[in-house]
Formats: sequence, C-alpha cells, structure tokens
Amino acid sequence: MEQVAAAAVVDIRGVVTGWSDGARRLTGYPAQEAVGRSVRDLLAEPAPPGSLLSLTGTVVLRHRDGTAVPVRARAFPLHGADGRPYAWAVTAEPPTGAEPTLAGQAFQQASMSLTVFDTRQRYLRLNDTASQVLGVAQEELLGRPYADTVDDAERGRGVVDHLREVAETGRPVRYESFTRTPSGVREHAWNIEMWPVRDAAGDVVGVGLAAFDSTGQYRARQRLALLNEAATTIGTTLDVVRTAEELVALVVPRFADFVSVDLLEWVLGADEPPPADPEDVVLRRVAHGSAHPGTPEAAVHLGETDVYPTYSPPARALREGRAVVSGADDPGFHRWIAERNARGPQGRRYREGAHTMLAVPLRSRGTTLGVAVAVRTSQPDAYAEDDAVLAEEVASRAAVCVDNARRFARERSTALALQRSLLPRGLPGQAAVDVAHRYLPCGSLAGIGGDWFDVIPLSGSRVALVVGDVVGHGIPSAATMGRLCTAVRTLADVDLPPDELLTHLDDLVTHLAADGQDNGEEVAELGATCLYAVYDPVDRRLCLAAAGHPAPAVVLPGGTVHLVPMTAGPPLGVGGLPFEATELQLPEGSMVALYTDGLVEHRELDVDHATEELCRALSAPAESLETLCDTVLKAVLPEDPVDDVALLLARTRALGADRVATWDVPPDPAQVAVTRQAATGQLAAWGLEEAAFVTELVVSELVTNAIRYGAPPIRLRLIRDRALICEVSDGSSTYPHLRRAHVYDEGGRGLLLVAQLTQRWGSRQTAGGKTIWAEQPLPG
Repeated sequence: MEQVAAAAVVDIRGVVTGWSDGARRLTGYPAQEAVGRSVRDLLAEPAPPGSLLSLTGTVVLRHRDGTAVPVRARAFPLHGADGRPYAWAVTAEPPTGAEPTLAGQAFQQASMSLTVFDTRQRYLRLNDTASQVLGVAQEELLGRPYADTVDDAERGRGVVDHLREVAETGRPVRYESFTRTPSGVREHAWNIEMWPVRDAAGDVVGVGLAAFDSTGQYRARQRLALLNEAATTIGTTLDVVRTAEELVALVVPRFADFVSVDLLEWVLGADEPPPADPEDVVLRRVAHGSAHPGTPEAAVHLGETDVYPTYSPPARALREGRAVVSGADDPGFHRWIAERNARGPQGRRYREGAHTMLAVPLRSRGTTLGVAVAVRTSQPDAYAEDDAVLAEEVASRAAVCVDNARRFARERSTALALQRSLLPRGLPGQAAVDVAHRYLPCGSLAGIGGDWFDVIPLSGSRVALVVGDVVGHGIPSAATMGRLCTAVRTLADVDLPPDELLTHLDDLVTHLAADGQDNGEEVAELGATCLYAVYDPVDRRLCLAAAGHPAPAVVLPGGTVHLVPMTAGPPLGVGGLPFEATELQLPEGSMVALYTDGLVEHRELDVDHATEELCRALSAPAESLETLCDTVLKAVLPEDPVDDVALLLARTRALGADRVATWDVPPDPAQVAVTRQAATGQLAAWGLEEAAFVTELVVSELVTNAIRYGAPPIRLRLIRDRALICEVSDGSSTYPHLRRAHVYDEGGRGLLLVAQLTQRWGSRQTAGGKTIWAEQPLPG
C-alpha cells in the first residue's frame, strides 16, 4: 500500500485495516492511529448518500490538526475466494488539484462533453465541458442516476435506455439528438456516442459517453433541406395566390408559428408597377397560416387590404429591401403587436407569446412584390441573423415564382384581350342563318390558343361561316390568328369560292412562316387549320372546304345528325397541295355545327367517342341555339380542357320564291327598257314603290354594261331581304371598275352613279362568268 498515494483499506464493517504514507501526508494521521478506527471517525462531514452507493464522490476528512480536508474519493471492492467483497480499497486526492496524469488532463480539458457512468446509469465522472453543458458541478452529480438529473423525462428515458443497452449488450451506440440543454435556451443538436468500459477480465464495468455539439451542421442541413423543398414545392402552378399558399405551407410550423403573405395591389392585376411607392404601403392579404387551427393570430382576413405604418417591421423591410428581425427590444415591435391586438382582439391571447418577428420583402428582378411576415410564439428560439439569411433565400425563390405567375397572368390577359378584340362581338345582321357561338379559353399553363370563328355577310344574302385554329399558344398565336382572321375577311369580300379562298390563305401562312424562319422563329408555330363555308338562302346550298380542320356536323329538321362527308385538305402552311370544295343542299331549318379540335380532342376520350358525344348532344331538344351551345359544351368537354374551344352553331333559313325575282335578258339594247319596267313592276308587287327610282337607274346601268361589254347569257335578279339587292350576271369574266369621267366624255359615269345611290356594290366570280350586284336599304 506504500506505493499508492492516499490509499486505505476498509473492511465490510467500515473499519480501516490498511493505511498508506500518502494517506498520512494527506490527513496527518500515521498508520498506527488510523488503522483500527472507523471511517466515520475520520470524516468531518457525513458522506453524501450517492457517494456511498456509487463508491465514489467528494468527501470531507478531518485532518489530525482539526481542519477539514475535502478530497475526491473512489472505492474499489476486494473479492475473496467465494466471490464476495470482504473489503474496499479507497483512494483519495484533493478535488481542486490538477490531474496527476496527462491522460486525466486530456479527459478533463476535452472540448467535447465526456461522461462516465457505471452499469446502473450513475455518474462516475464528468469533464469540465460536460459540467458546463449540464450547468451543474461535478460534485453534485457523482453517484446520482442520470434520470434524476434531467427535467425532461422523455429525453432522460431515451438516454437511460441507450446507457442500459450498452451496459447489457456490450455494443457501442451512436445517434443524434436535438434537445435543449439544462444550461441553455436554444435547442442544440448532439452527436452522441456511447461505448462499454471493460475491466481487465473483459467484463463491462461502466459506460463512456461522448457528446459533440453539432448544432451548426444540423442547422445547415435543415436550411439546405428547406431550400431544396422550396425549389420543388413553391411555384408548382402559375397562380399568384397558390404560390403564396405554398410558401406558407412550407415554413409553418417548422420555421415559424405564424406566417402571412401580403402582396401589392398591382401584382394581383395586369398592371405595371407604379412609378413610386406611397408613404404608407397598402397591401392585400393573399395567404397566411398558423400552427394553431383556424389561424387565430391573423388580424387581417384573406382578401382584405392592410396599411403598414412606416414604423412597423414589414414597412421597414419593404423600404430597406432586406429582412428585418424585430423582437422585445424593438419599440416598433410592441407598437405593431398593439396595433394587431386592436384590429383583431380575438387573437390577443395567441399573440401574447410572440417574442420575435422576421419581415422579409418579396423581391424579384429588382421589383418589390410584397412582404412575408414570420412570427414565433411557442418556439423558444428567437430569430437570428442566420434565420434572416435563410428567410431571404426562401422568399427570393417564392418571389420569382410569384413574378412568373404574375407575368403569365399578364401575358394571358393580354393574349385573351387581343383574341377577344379580334373575335366578332356582335354578329352582323343577315337573314341567311340564326347563329350562336361560344369561345372558351383554356386554363392550361400553355396559355391562350389561336382559335377563332367568324360570320361574314356576303352579297346576294349569302353568308360565310368560318372557324379556325392556329398552332401554339400565347400572344404570338393570337397575333397570327388576327392576321388570318383579317385575311379571311379580305378574301371573303372578294367573294372567292371556299377552295380558292383556302388556297390564297395557305399562301399567306407560307409567307408568314418563311418570314418567321428568317427571324429565327419556328415555322411549325405558324401552322393553322381552317374551315370555310358559304350558305346561300336562295337555293339552300352549302359549299364548304377545309384545311386540316374537323368536318362540321349537320342536324336536319327531323333531328338526324351526321358529319359532312368531305375531303379535308392539308393544314395551312404546308403549301403546294389543292383544296377540294364540297356542296350539299340543306332543308330550311337545318343546323350546321362548326367547331375547333379542342372540343373533341382531349385525354379522357378518343376523338371518335367524343365526336359521337357531340352528335348526341346536338340532337338533344333545346329551347334556343344559345341553350344548345351550353348543352354541347357540358356534354362533351372535360372539367379542365387543355385547349381552347370555339363552337359556332348556325340554323339555316330560306328565301322563298315570293322574295326573289329573276329575268333572262336578251343581249339587245332595246331590252334595257323592258327589263327596267319588269323590275319596277316587281317592286310595286312588293310594295317598294319608293325604291323604284334608284332601282331603275341601277338596273339600267348594270344591264346596259352587261349587254355592251359582257357576254350572254345575261340575267337580272332582284332579292328582297333585309336590303333590296339587284344582281346582273353575264358570261364574261371581265370586271368593271370605277373611273373618273372627264367633262366631254360620253360615258364612264354609270358605276359612279350606282356607287353614290346604293349602300354598297361589288362583283363576284361565278362558274360561268361574273355577277355585278348593288344593295340599297329598304324604304322605312
């Protein structure tokens, strides 16, 4: 025993049986005075109960001179042949002294938390870092079970289970824990490793625990995970409000207990940002969320406007263009909470725990769109600078998505306005057909398409029905649609047959595509389909031609529905291929349905099935064409159509023989007077004597020109429709034109006179020549 400093042997009765020279130097008692005495006689204070149980701890000895000597004592059982302890070897050293060995100094001064437990989860030793983390001196913990030293029973149970597992299995355990330390306020992440401590025989006699504070790495992983999730969950749609809701769903409750997103008014519309911000910023609440059901903290309801006073943290964030952290030490924070309580007193008790706020401006491409406000109430950690950096990053991604949605909405609104401005608003008055139409822009991310339709009055009471579809979406598609729509009206005014009109339109699209190719645009985006039909109410004939467009459906008066058998030519822009016209005669009261492919082409049904549904819906009885339009769309379209839809329904009328008069005119100048008299008589029969004077002049001029410059056969036709129409046909393809007559010219004033006296006039090509026509309004 002389080789061991401050050592003693104590039997099971607590009597000293051995004493070292180090013990003599520590206490002043020689061996002959110490051996045979009870340990209690050598103590100046009773030993802590935990020390006796753990055989280690700090005790106070009485020195031989009467002074108190605190020492750190440790006892080791001595076993006899029967395996039972018969005595204890006790070592002691001053507790305030330096570690006697380099290994002990390394343990005590380690930067990580190191602790040693016995197999019953009681503290045997702690280093300085462990004592600082726990906020308790080592002397107060030695010999105490771990579970008795922590406030969180749940967390304590987990550590005790792991300690017991290591002691029982002899296998090390490694895991990560995120908890608040007893000596701290913020929660910390710990990488914890436990391993068995074995004696020379290999038996487990204790458990070592090392805890490394990995809070920095843990928070960095959390921030990275939040940013990665923001990239995938924010901006899934091009909807401004939905994007704000996705931002709220991401950060509540993992980053904040309450979050609100307010946007400037112009962001929700199609306007450009104002030139300057007002002093008091007015925003509209588009989304908010809370860790509490029903979001009771919200003083502003969704859709309401809010004015941020200049002192408030959100106004400062908007003004300074950066994240603003505000807490209990900020007077503006308390004024803001008081203002919220006054506006929404029902949420006062939920705001009482608010201790910190983070206001982040939503900025994208140098423009401020709004502000997001995050508040913590139940979360103990206050917002710090690293939280502000993370919030700015997430808000920046959300702002880009909001700006993209705003730009998409603006472009879609512009394209829709452009398209609607080009579509007919009020269909022109004519007697050939009754019409009803529907145009439904799709809500897909691709944007507005290039579908269009038109009803164009033609000469001779005829009418042209047009429907088309431009490939692509957005403003370029709408602009191309406008070009084609204008071109169709121009070509229709020339009164070309349907197949020839599509040929000219095909040339136009080919030229547009070539120009686009020179400018680096895609040629395919200028492709289009078109269906052009002309209906004549006099002979009840429908002539139509298609360029890659679906055939129309015809509903006969008896309710029979069928698709028009026709040869659809190539789409516009292919070039070089002919178009074929189809003619059919329709009974009065028939209905023609023209539509774009968006009505019958969608994911839920194939084209044939959708076409069958269309025919079935067209045959259903309806009070009016307007009602039938709604019935067709409801029966055929899916809930979310992916393409624009244009539908045009036209019910045919017929002009009876009592409203049309026709005369064959021999090519003899003497027949001009006879023809004029016949026309005057017909006007009298119709009760239109007031129009006789102008009609005589028109008939005389047109018939005279046909006899003089045209070729047989010559025919005069009068039509009493919404206007009085006079038509003269002949077999020549030479068209007349207005010219300026000089003072001494004997002719050249006839057509000028016709143009001045009638509402409009023109000419059109026929299969056997041409027709010159003039319209004048009916007498009042």
